[in-house]
Amino acid sequence: MNRPIGIDLFAGAGGMSLGFEQAGFDIVAAVEIDPIHCATHEYNFPQATTICASVIDLTGAEIRCRAKLGNRDLDVVVGGAPCQGFSLMGKRAFEDPRNQLVFHYVRIVKELNPKYCVFENVRGLTLGKHAQFLAELIEMLEAAGYDVLTPYQVLNAADYGVPQDRRRLFLIGTRKGEKLPNYPTPTPERITVRDAIGDLPNADNFEQLKLTDVVTVKWETTSPYARKLRGFDRDPDDYSYPRNFDPQLLTGSVRTKHSRSSQERFAATPPGKTDPISRFRRLEPTGLCNTLRAGTDSARGAHTSPRPIHPLYPRVITVREAARLHSYPDWFRLHGTKWHGCRQIGNSVPPLLARAVASEILKAQGIKPSKPKKILDLGIDQLLSFDMGNASKYFKVPRDTIAQRSRKPPVIATSLVK
Repeated sequence: MNRPIGIDLFAGAGGMSLGFEQAGFDIVAAVEIDPIHCATHEYNFPQATTICASVIDLTGAEIRCRAKLGNRDLDVVVGGAPCQGFSLMGKRAFEDPRNQLVFHYVRIVKELNPKYCVFENVRGLTLGKHAQFLAELIEMLEAAGYDVLTPYQVLNAADYGVPQDRRRLFLIGTRKGEKLPNYPTPTPERITVRDAIGDLPNADNFEQLKLTDVVTVKWETTSPYARKLRGFDRDPDDYSYPRNFDPQLLTGSVRTKHSRSSQERFAATPPGKTDPISRFRRLEPTGLCNTLRAGTDSARGAHTSPRPIHPLYPRVITVREAARLHSYPDWFRLHGTKWHGCRQIGNSVPPLLARAVASEILKAQGIKPSKPKKILDLGIDQLLSFDMGNASKYFKVPRDTIAQRSRKPPVIATSLVK
């Protein structure tokens, strides 16, 4: 079965990869500079070639070679390059060295010459002086041989089945001669916080979750949204490869220790309101989750992003609860620590949002997606517990590829159960 193929640049843990796979693509290669993210991507996408490198140091030919693609025509290249710098008076935005990743995104798209390209980024890129940067990006894509779908749109994940208010810019480019797709049409149904996490057992009830992120426990799930994510009900629009996974495994659920005063404040905070001290928002069971953030990276102190307060319990949400609120299925594993796990979610595109965009590209190509019969085994569990040293050694890259904080993070063991 020949499915359309794509490459994910700046892949992170793989939210965009998963969404495109669910739409009917095979993601054949993922490029990511962070070795820990690479390890998580390799765990969840055993058929893809994980390339641990910066796009600055790669050529399209090298990516093709490492992914064993030969001269095969690519259907799509996707990516969300970080945008940090903006032009000064009289200068072009791409002259700012902090924007070189976007420049290299366009270069690699030109070298790989896919039928379609997708650029995802923060909605702030459309506002004020930032809009100049966006205009220059569109000019560069056009110069590289692509028609850009205009007017560009900011899409809210909540409009595409994700129980989270998260708005992101999507630019879609089409190789000249290919049919331009449409932006996806919002769906009327809203998925709530209760739909997403109401069935998950309370992590605080399990002593072992102080030391590991996984425990086996039987529990009931009735929400259609959650039943699809657990693999109990078929999702008719999901064309991803099935994964071997025990739906009784509660993963990504390392407990967070709160002081008594914090617990008392959290318990006293009404749903939908914000705790005045921590500034954490308590989730409203019948509403949406606020935008999940990534927190700071190693170079800036490695602070875990503020996580919302659980709607029922006096604690912040777990990584698994955040994953549910981001539309990740339960088989999808994140790094075993709270810091890395939350960072991977906050930095990623919700799979259901990526799926909606990807589905429109398939429609423009006239491709009817097909569901693979092959069941994939997930990667080795050690990939989810690597620290930076082990991850760097595994991918044969320098340990200082990612700037590190001065103190070593605590290591949290993950289960060796397969």
